[in-house]
Amino acid sequence: MLNILLSHLGIQDLISVGILVLCLSLAYFFPRLGDRVFITIERAGTQLARNRRATIIAVALLVVTLRLCILPFVPVPFPQVHDEFSYLLEGDTLAHGRLTNPPHPMWLYFDTIHVNQHPTYMSKYPPGQGSVLALGEMLGHPWIGVLLSCAAMCAVMVWALQGWLPPNWALLGSLIFAFRVGLFSYWMNSYWGGAVAAMGGALVIGAFPRILRYWRTRDAILFGLGIAILANSRPFEGLILCIPVTLGLSFVIRKRWKDVWRRALPQVIIPLCVAAALCLAFMAYYNWRGTGSSLLMPYGLNDRNYLGLPAFVWQAPLSPLHHTSPQLDNFYNGWARTSWFEGRVNSIHTFGKAAVRDVLRLTFFFLWPELCFIAPVMLLLCNGKFRFLLLQLAFCVVGFTLVSWFQPHYAAPLTCTLFAVIAQALRHLRRWNWRGRSVGIGLSRVIVLFVVILAPFHKPFPPKAPPLMNYREQFSKKLNATSGEHLLIVRYSTEHDSLAEWVYNNADIDHSKVIWAREIPGVDLGPLLSYFHSRRVWLVEPDLSPPRLTEMPK
Repeated sequence: MLNILLSHLGIQDLISVGILVLCLSLAYFFPRLGDRVFITIERAGTQLARNRRATIIAVALLVVTLRLCILPFVPVPFPQVHDEFSYLLEGDTLAHGRLTNPPHPMWLYFDTIHVNQHPTYMSKYPPGQGSVLALGEMLGHPWIGVLLSCAAMCAVMVWALQGWLPPNWALLGSLIFAFRVGLFSYWMNSYWGGAVAAMGGALVIGAFPRILRYWRTRDAILFGLGIAILANSRPFEGLILCIPVTLGLSFVIRKRWKDVWRRALPQVIIPLCVAAALCLAFMAYYNWRGTGSSLLMPYGLNDRNYLGLPAFVWQAPLSPLHHTSPQLDNFYNGWARTSWFEGRVNSIHTFGKAAVRDVLRLTFFFLWPELCFIAPVMLLLCNGKFRFLLLQLAFCVVGFTLVSWFQPHYAAPLTCTLFAVIAQALRHLRRWNWRGRSVGIGLSRVIVLFVVILAPFHKPFPPKAPPLMNYREQFSKKLNATSGEHLLIVRYSTEHDSLAEWVYNNADIDHSKVIWAREIPGVDLGPLLSYFHSRRVWLVEPDLSPPRLTEMPK
């Protein structure tokens, strides 16, 4: 746990905390400092929030506009991590109107991390994130899909919070989320995802109180849509999120059945059942197209064929699997296997470590440092409807420990719940009076102000990206700009970092302008060179300093 703390804390964090504490102290003694400016902004926000639909649209447009404005300083990202390349393959496949691709005859040279080669060639991940990347690709670039999905995520967050909070506080909570996560985090500035699952979670959380209040078919459909999005983006974490919501909905329906059954049955229960059936049918079809079995997900097939380690803690690991490529061996039997055993929960002690690990990572990503100061206020919300959200937070944190792997975007389905609690905590803090002074107004203003000020300075990418991956992007752009078609043979050294994988391709390999293949020790390149005999062949050596690209004679 100390390692997690040390890996996140730095001089910048200490300076930020010091300035924040100083400003909070100033606000405590002078809570009305800057009152005129703050009142003007707050009145404008309240005026906008009265029109709920306009607020939703305004937040989406704000996110898109601000992100485009900072493009000169934070340019369009390029893929660096295995997961990103795998998601981009999925997006390219869907953009071409297919759910998967036939296996390639030369698949051995293209075999890579997080991609299935048999029985079909496809990403191992569910299609949620790939769908937005496909939309972006059809509009000109996959990142456009990321941009639009993050804007939609923030817009749906407004709608969801409007079901729990007054309109002006729903607007504030969504803006805090936009600055904290939507604009500068790796959810926006990579292809890893997070926005799609967060959107699904927000639809579920936002529809829940509306169903209990109005029993409308529209809300039931949105609830079902949220579940479908979760099932096709982060299925396990989405399931954990939906368990308390479903139990709560079932409890209320059962308790008030005599009063609401005439509306609940046709307007809520039947639409939810239809939505669930359609979702399961699609997932079964998607699995069947990708793996040949409607009950076997591509993710499970990939784990079985490459990793030999289960996703859940109650499953027993298999013996290490042998891979022809040394890089795949090093990744799956080295880094991945070590990380799995380090994160596995098999005792009370390891459960405690995993829970603390997850909480720390979530805290650093969503709260640190400015929002941590309202954490004590959250504990005061253990009454009324927000007690349910706090219980859901605790339930999900416990549920997430059942998986050995954990990154902040794994908890994306939980973000709406978290920021609803944050907004309500700020609302409580603002009402705090001490000896006749409205101390809470000053403190809450400082916290919100620092959310905006510190937004660009939070670490944008929690996992460290592999070094020198920018050279892969440079080589790809260089060859895409030249005439002809190209085949790049990647020659790794024995000391190569398996986290820096260069061999990834588009969905239609044969018709790609640039194809990446690996040189495998002891395996003849002849069949590959013969298959692509019309292409210019290049040798890529990523482990030289700097990496080198040289044309090979035919």
